[in-house]
Amino acid sequence: MRPIIAATLAATVLMAAPASAKGCLRGAAAGGVAGHMMGKGHGLAGAAAGCMVAHHHYAKKAAAARKH
Repeated sequence: MRPIIAATLAATVLMAAPASAKGCLRGAAAGGVAGHMMGKGHGLAGAAAGCMVAHHHYAKKAAAARKH
């Protein structure tokens, strides 16, 4: 389990951009709560996944705004 968490955390750090840090924090908070509700030890994985999903969402939104 630890290698998966480390890989997810590394990917999150490498993908993070200052423009969408707010989205990452929002996604991490929501994912952490959802992971905590799933069971012991899933909060960190949920936070990492939530951060990645929110980052992707806000990056797509920013790209669409730049396009117009």
